[in-house]
Amino acid sequence: MKRKIALLTVLILVLFLLPAKDEDIWGLSFKKMSSIVSILEDSYFQDINHEKLAYSSIKGMLQTLDPHSYFLDPNHFSRMREDQKGKYFGLGIIIQKQEDRLVVISPIEGGPAYRLGIQAGDVISHINGESTKPISSYDAMQKLRGLKGTKVNITVFREWLNKALEMTIVREEIPLHSVPYSFILQEDIGYIFIRHFGGTTTREFEERMESLVKQGMKKLILDMRTNGGGTFIQSIEISDEFLPKGDLIVSIKGRNKDYNREFFAMRDNQYENISLVLLINRGSASAPEIVSGAIKDNDRGIIVGENSFGKGLVQTVIPLSPNAAVALTTAKYYTPSGRSIQRDYTKIEDYMLRKEVPEENREVRYTSQGRKVMGQGGISPDYEVKFSIQDITFDLLFRGVFFSYARKFTKNETPLSKKFIFPREKKANIKDSGSKRIIEKNFIADSEVLIDFKEFLQANKIKYDPEQFEKAKGEIKRELEREIFASIWGIEEGVKVYRNSDPAILKAIEVLPEASKLIKKD
Repeated sequence: MKRKIALLTVLILVLFLLPAKDEDIWGLSFKKMSSIVSILEDSYFQDINHEKLAYSSIKGMLQTLDPHSYFLDPNHFSRMREDQKGKYFGLGIIIQKQEDRLVVISPIEGGPAYRLGIQAGDVISHINGESTKPISSYDAMQKLRGLKGTKVNITVFREWLNKALEMTIVREEIPLHSVPYSFILQEDIGYIFIRHFGGTTTREFEERMESLVKQGMKKLILDMRTNGGGTFIQSIEISDEFLPKGDLIVSIKGRNKDYNREFFAMRDNQYENISLVLLINRGSASAPEIVSGAIKDNDRGIIVGENSFGKGLVQTVIPLSPNAAVALTTAKYYTPSGRSIQRDYTKIEDYMLRKEVPEENREVRYTSQGRKVMGQGGISPDYEVKFSIQDITFDLLFRGVFFSYARKFTKNETPLSKKFIFPREKKANIKDSGSKRIIEKNFIADSEVLIDFKEFLQANKIKYDPEQFEKAKGEIKRELEREIFASIWGIEEGVKVYRNSDPAILKAIEVLPEASKLIKKD
């Protein structure tokens, strides 16, 4: 009986969140829910998991509203708070599922896994005695995270040792960076990548900007591709970094007028004269769209890439208990020109597959300088650069083949690599290098590397179509360079060399002079 009352209490809390036009409708809804719970209690053939039933009921109710109202169970609520705080408790490793293997891409320097000797390329076969083969990388990450000071047992297979290693690691606080990469691309052009918008995004961004300005940056390419959003207020603050004081950033409007607000740039800051190009794609949703809308509608910068997702709804997190909450859509947001970029979600499959909205169905508005912009379909780029990848490249990438080859290459375990001296060997072998070449940061994946890679594929019985390989040669070279640089000099160097040949970034560099003309002069 107590469990039944607890279940009904949770459902009542949720029904309070769902507005009804009169008390009779609400009362009828509750009576139906109460009757269903009683029937299940009395007649179901086995014991009921009350928590699971309550959670499923809440999820079902929210799914009838819109695609972005959702329930945060204890696991997801904990993850959301970690993202907002910019830290979690875990081992400090970046992992990736490669086919059925859970592979360590990189240990975070200084973290508990790093100090215990976990290496890039290690395969985690078991977590607390459970095989990792059938679980996703997300589920594995959840198992590796936990409370500070608690222990997790992992089994690691290290290929060159050809044996399994049993390790017990104590979870520690690990920083969760939302701005993981920044560097000078060339001369005075800087690059910053925002992965998501969390509680520390503005602080991280400002630290990165300060560093780049000291290195001579005068132009910035801000990459928000595949950024699924995050904290609303952080998108306001990032926009404020570039806009003159008083410019409108975004407005929000809800059925409840208490949610109606306008947000303006509040600060005069040093970055208003930085030439700006933003990169977005189909995976850029919500917070990056707020930034892009503010920059575009105020004619502050140029947008390059693909049409963004088109999520123009604002969620408010309403706690149900200390460990669970509802993220309820409470308002729409509007860009400075007054457009909503929210796509129609009545056909949910088209919505989730990001089907483009025909221009005739989109509202027309104008920027501060009279440029035409459109609503109801995300943020459209000023210059479109569509992402494309050949099937063979995607297959090799998904299976972790480029990563595996790079690990072998940088350990002198392929025929070609024996002709090179790597940075770790440089001091010891420089005098005896003979005909060997010292590998430096001007290294490229040339024809010799491609031949070596093909031999690696054959040795490991990885089948490929030679004709497809030839068509995808440029993509394959880029992937090899990224993984080899990452293996030798770290992940950020791998990202840097990859970005230097990124078609969207090359276009962004090309249009930077146009972006410079948009800077408002006093």
